[in-house]
Formats: sequence, C-alpha cells, structure tokens
Amino acid sequence: MSMETIREIQAYAYVVATVFLVIVMYSYLYHLYRAEKKGTRNYEKYGDLALHDRIDDAPLEDRTPSNKEKE
Repeated sequence: MSMETIREIQAYAYVVATVFLVIVMYSYLYHLYRAEKKGTRNYEKYGDLALHDRIDDAPLEDRTPSNKEKE
C-alpha cells in the first residue's frame, strides 16, 4: 500500500467515525428529551445533585422494589 492509499483510508475512517458519533449524540439527546417530556425522568433533579449531596439529604429516587419486581 502506498502512503496516499493509507491516508485516503484514514480520511474515510475519520468521516465515518465522525458521522457515527454525531448520530449517537443526537439520538441520546433525543432520548433525554423524550424521557423529560413523557415525565419518566426529571433531569433537573440530577443536575441539582451536586448541590445537595449531604448524608442527611433525601434520596432522588426510591430504590425499594415494587410488588411486580418481587413476583
């Protein structure tokens, strides 16, 4: 393989990796947006976690298993 061929392969790989990462980023942002809109998660609570991290602060989520998970 000549040096030009290797550089061409690197250029194509760079473009493919960049497009792939952009698609992954936008799909993750869309997932966050949908979860916030549907009300399944409130990400503002998680953003505020750094300010309220004392041992006596209330937990963000209840971690006790529900009746469906026990069965």
